[in-house]
Amino acid sequence: MTVTNYSKIISGTMTWGAWGRQFSTKEMESMIQHCLSIGISTFDHADIYGAYTTEADFGKALVDSSINREEIQLISKMGIQHKVENRNNVVKHYDYSKDYIIWSVEASLKNLQTEYLDLLLLHRPSPLMQPQEIAEAITILKKDGKFRDFGVSNFTPSQMDLIGLRADIDVNQIEFSLTAHQAMDNGTLDYMLGQGIQPMAWSPLGNVFKEDTEQTRRIHKQLGALLDKYNATEDQLLLAWLMKHPSGIIPVVGTTNKTRLKQSVDACKIDLALEDWFLILEAAQGHDVP
Repeated sequence: MTVTNYSKIISGTMTWGAWGRQFSTKEMESMIQHCLSIGISTFDHADIYGAYTTEADFGKALVDSSINREEIQLISKMGIQHKVENRNNVVKHYDYSKDYIIWSVEASLKNLQTEYLDLLLLHRPSPLMQPQEIAEAITILKKDGKFRDFGVSNFTPSQMDLIGLRADIDVNQIEFSLTAHQAMDNGTLDYMLGQGIQPMAWSPLGNVFKEDTEQTRRIHKQLGALLDKYNATEDQLLLAWLMKHPSGIIPVVGTTNKTRLKQSVDACKIDLALEDWFLILEAAQGHDVP
């Protein structure tokens, strides 16, 4: 299975707009240019970000930047219907009907001011999704050149099998980090490795810097003991730990701090020693591996 050559670190745009920093067009353009200057060429979107406004804000900045479209990769996710002012929804739900998939992708393309997505993802699994109907929509969009790779997000192995029966899955974007490593234990990453499906990880730093718990204190202590050895920061070691997994996980980094973005890219150069990788895992679990 041939998948687009995404950058080793992906910039997540969820907080660029109304759901976070509320960047102006010029500020978004500056962020895009900075990412490219440090080797980040892939940008992760979802139609819902900023209550369905961030894609359009990014699209304006992209046009103003005059960047060659072929130099970047655009990811977007669809399927979640939020209760927001600009949508007439009674309840948050998932919609994977043929017509909605096609309409949603065309809306994202219009907002991003591009003719195609490098990667189209179904945002979250729905208990009511019909594989055949999804496949029909994907086939039409693929034939029309509206996307290059197709994938899912937050799908289990059985859900990937369900969709994969009728539509080839190139990518699954999942939550994965040192403090949320269930995908390593429940077979999700094993499945993707075996099937040649590219894993991407959202929230790759987990809760290490968000919470003060017994677990995070153990992690900080262990990371601190390795800083000098690798001449690295704690967040770099967390990314290096994640990227050592043989499935080839690509982190989707949500920071808008330009220094931290550069540090994330530099983390790709770190090759953790085998026993150090297990020392970090042991710190997270609070016990020896079985």
